[in-house]
Amino acid sequence: MSIDSVLARMNALQALMDSASGAAAPATDNTAAFSAAMNAATTATGTGTNANANFANLASPIGTATIAGATDASATGTEPSALPAGTPYGSEITASAQRNGLDPALLAGLIKQESGFNANARSGAGAQGLTQLMPQTAAGLGVNNPLDPAQAIEGGAKYLKQQLDRFGGDVARALAAYNAGPGAVQRFGGVPPYAETQNYVRAVQANAAAFRNPTTA
Repeated sequence: MSIDSVLARMNALQALMDSASGAAAPATDNTAAFSAAMNAATTATGTGTNANANFANLASPIGTATIAGATDASATGTEPSALPAGTPYGSEITASAQRNGLDPALLAGLIKQESGFNANARSGAGAQGLTQLMPQTAAGLGVNNPLDPAQAIEGGAKYLKQQLDRFGGDVARALAAYNAGPGAVQRFGGVPPYAETQNYVRAVQANAAAFRNPTTA
């Protein structure tokens, strides 16, 4: 009950009392009655006010925390890395590997061998970026700018996945195809007898093992 309602009721009661007795009530009685009414009103309205305040105090922090958490997550746009701390582009490699059904360590091992994690790497043959995609290959994978780390990682992951699917999940053949081309792997029925390609396959697998077990590297 609000204070205004109490006062209105007191005035109505006072008017009835005055008409019945024909005399005004003593000032002290009015003061006492008013004080009692104020206490009653304060008690009655206090509960509601406190309840609303508690609801506001409870709702506001929860709402703020939820929004802040969502904002932080969307602002960073990153996922936890499955690779050792300090791995360059670790979260991006992990996310791309997971999207393409790859082992993040294998993708990281390939990138380390291809470019040493240098996003601006270029080869004499024309390969570019972290995953050293040739322009024609990059275009076929939907990569518009091989020097953009995110595009290069995603393109390299897609291409590696294609080779794994082509060669039945055989990692060595897939890596050889990534380096020398799938045609060479098909012609030789396995890793081609090219020193560069054979060293490449061994190096990427060693890199991947090191990313899986950094303490033994």
